[in-house]
Amino acid sequence: MDVKKLKEELIDFSKEIGIDKIGFTTADTFIELKNRLIKQQELNYQSGFEEANIDKRVTPSLLLEKPQSIISIALAYPAKMRVRVKSKTGERRGIFSRASWGMDYHHILRDRLKKLEEFILTKVPNARLKSMVDTGELSDRAVAERAGIGWSGKNCAIITPEFGSYVYLGEMITSIPFEPDSPIEDQCGTCTKCIEACPTGALVQGGQINAQRCISFLTQTKNLIPDEFRDKIGNRLYGCDSCQTACPVNKGKDFHFHDEMEADPEISKPLLTPMLKMSNREFKTKFGHVSGAWRGKKPIQRNAIIALAHFKDISAIPELTDILQNEASSVLKGTAAWALGKIGGESALAALEKAKKNETDNEVQQEIEKGLSFYK
Repeated sequence: MDVKKLKEELIDFSKEIGIDKIGFTTADTFIELKNRLIKQQELNYQSGFEEANIDKRVTPSLLLEKPQSIISIALAYPAKMRVRVKSKTGERRGIFSRASWGMDYHHILRDRLKKLEEFILTKVPNARLKSMVDTGELSDRAVAERAGIGWSGKNCAIITPEFGSYVYLGEMITSIPFEPDSPIEDQCGTCTKCIEACPTGALVQGGQINAQRCISFLTQTKNLIPDEFRDKIGNRLYGCDSCQTACPVNKGKDFHFHDEMEADPEISKPLLTPMLKMSNREFKTKFGHVSGAWRGKKPIQRNAIIALAHFKDISAIPELTDILQNEASSVLKGTAAWALGKIGGESALAALEKAKKNETDNEVQQEIEKGLSFYK
């Protein structure tokens, strides 16, 4: 087997199937990453969505028998909507982060990785391969950094010279000894714009994030959003792009290479009030194909309520009142109570006072008190 030739053929094939960048690295253990992950765990900075077993996250040999190399791929996604819609009084809109525009990127990258696997197996039928995207054991960013896809920025994202940090990442562990590519030198320098732009101070320092404070993480939780973060969330329904949009490398970066990644503005920047009444089936029909829907409708509805409070949207008071009176979820009821107080007005006050007399859930009662406190 001519591994050098196979690598060249694989690079050419990757371009044919819509992979924007490909890199190769060894299957050695990610020793430095392991130390960082242990520290993150000690500090309780992890989100809880990651693979719990740190050894699996850093040791390719635990995931594939006798691995020899790892292939890293990157696909560039758009930074701007081709068709834009504006939020206006009475028709306020929320926003999904750029990484959740278009089709769920997990499906897109798995498609590309599957095609790469099939190509490799036509050349090396006995090759052992294991692909993963995001939810796999390995750290996509650590693999991409070592494979020369980009450098790990202070915002904890991989930044590529060509596409900035607007890239989806995936990887494949292989039993083929591909020659590794060289990592890219860190180019962040003394810039700290991403750290300064983080609304909640989640970027503790360059390259270190407290996921528990990250808005992207918070929008995916299922409980009540802690008080200190509610005003920071704004109209974000899923994810956060602040540390990306602040990055000077990302300035002017906007690539539209993949039709399946294009944003439908009515999905990526939807009207808020209609979301409050959606059934599970309606939510799945409209949003089920985007990555931001993976936690179901209730976290998105909770975030929509916070967004309506952010806009002080008086027209939403009847819907918020209905949630407070009739919704089964204490999280949605409680968030609606807080939002009514935030929006203000006599009808909102009346709804809160009525709920205070009738509500039996202690958690919701606390939120009603928070709502009423805005009138004091």
